[in-house]
Amino acid sequence: MSKLKVLLASSEVEPFAKTGGLADVAGSLPKAFHKIGDDVRVVMPKYKNIPQRYLESMEYVGYVYVDVGWRHQYCGIFKLDYNGVIVYFLDNEQYFGREGLYGYNDDGERFTFFSKAVLQMLPCIDFKPDILHCNDWQTGILSLILHAHYKHLDFYKDIKTVYTVHNLKYQGVFPKEMMELLNIDWEHFTVNGIEFYDKVNFLKAGLLYSDILTTVSPTYAEEIKTDFYGENLSETIKKRADSLYGIVNGIDMEGNDPANDSRLFRNYDSDNLDGKYDNKINLQQSLGLPTRNDIPLIGIISRMVPQKGFDLISFVLDDILRMDLQVVILGAGEQHYEHLFSNAAHHHPTKLSVNLKYDPVLAQRIYAGSDMFLMPSLFEPCGLSQLFSLRYGSIPIVRETGGLKDTIQPLNELTGQGNGFTFTRYNAHDMLFAIKEAVHVYHHRSIWQNLVKRGMNQDFSWSKSAYQYRDLYKKLKT
Repeated sequence: MSKLKVLLASSEVEPFAKTGGLADVAGSLPKAFHKIGDDVRVVMPKYKNIPQRYLESMEYVGYVYVDVGWRHQYCGIFKLDYNGVIVYFLDNEQYFGREGLYGYNDDGERFTFFSKAVLQMLPCIDFKPDILHCNDWQTGILSLILHAHYKHLDFYKDIKTVYTVHNLKYQGVFPKEMMELLNIDWEHFTVNGIEFYDKVNFLKAGLLYSDILTTVSPTYAEEIKTDFYGENLSETIKKRADSLYGIVNGIDMEGNDPANDSRLFRNYDSDNLDGKYDNKINLQQSLGLPTRNDIPLIGIISRMVPQKGFDLISFVLDDILRMDLQVVILGAGEQHYEHLFSNAAHHHPTKLSVNLKYDPVLAQRIYAGSDMFLMPSLFEPCGLSQLFSLRYGSIPIVRETGGLKDTIQPLNELTGQGNGFTFTRYNAHDMLFAIKEAVHVYHHRSIWQNLVKRGMNQDFSWSKSAYQYRDLYKKLKT
């Protein structure tokens, strides 16, 4: 078939701006499409904190004006060819010339502007996409705006929308006065529209008005139809069930390759694991832990929030630290977790290292230097850390939920199949049992080494996922 034309709209894109997995997806998926030969471009806000080297390389394209309520707002359009992928940056100093990406009182207005600007800019850049691929609450309103204001125009009438929910918990809920800024007729403010407990819900708009819906794993696509995972939108999701698909995220296999990753203490691959052991020793030394290669080192890289299972870890932390092992934690979050784990590290300096920050270099060194990687999430739409850990030979211990269930299969010692250790119930002692099982297998060196090599050789690249997305795009185009 002819080359597909897709514009992926995202509030964050790696390597320009990132707070989480959305940026990884928006940065990696278009690269996979570029290899296939399709014309997939990206659009994001032109934030103040985009690294200077990228700002200096951008090319000015033109400008448009965007109506936000009664305001007639300027929007500058810049573009950058990044590794063969065209990325557009939408500029407005009032909305995006600030520190950070989110967390402002006018976030609803900021991303209303962004969503409207994406549509308004298309004729200006002379690019008419077959598909507009929107992501998370920040662009949830875009499909509704397209239907309400643009579908009667020849240029826009054939454009279809795909909407990906990366995490249903974050929905973009704002006071109903937002309707005035959206310039949307109040007929859409109903329980069957974007009304949500007498407020406006951007994510709900994406669910209702997009042509196809996706989530970032098949299991999560099923989970969010239930009350427990549905975040008060399960009924809306069930109404759109025939248009909902789950596609597991991939990772950038080339950018995350232990054989040539410059962030590591030493490079290695699955044929020669000596370098991995060196990374472990160097990691222990750099964090002030005793250098012991005879005990397992468990890595945790995560926001310290309930979603990530820190309640479970807290409950049995003393039991874990009584075992002959070490634990390294990297991340920050809720204060009570930070205090609890910092205090535990103070009392167990030879067993626990807690690093309350975001450090991408240390993160890679933990993936490379740890033997096991713990992810006991309450819910996990997809998760990327378990894929990074496998890539670097650190065996995941996960709860069977969302993308963790889809990507990690429990080890079967009889058949030699599986790539990690799992538990089903959200229960601290079930998690502890899985950790003990992993430690037991760790001391059977031949079994463990085969498990490590098998994980490192798995293909979690974007190529498979890209073809799945392409099938959905083609379904809309025909």
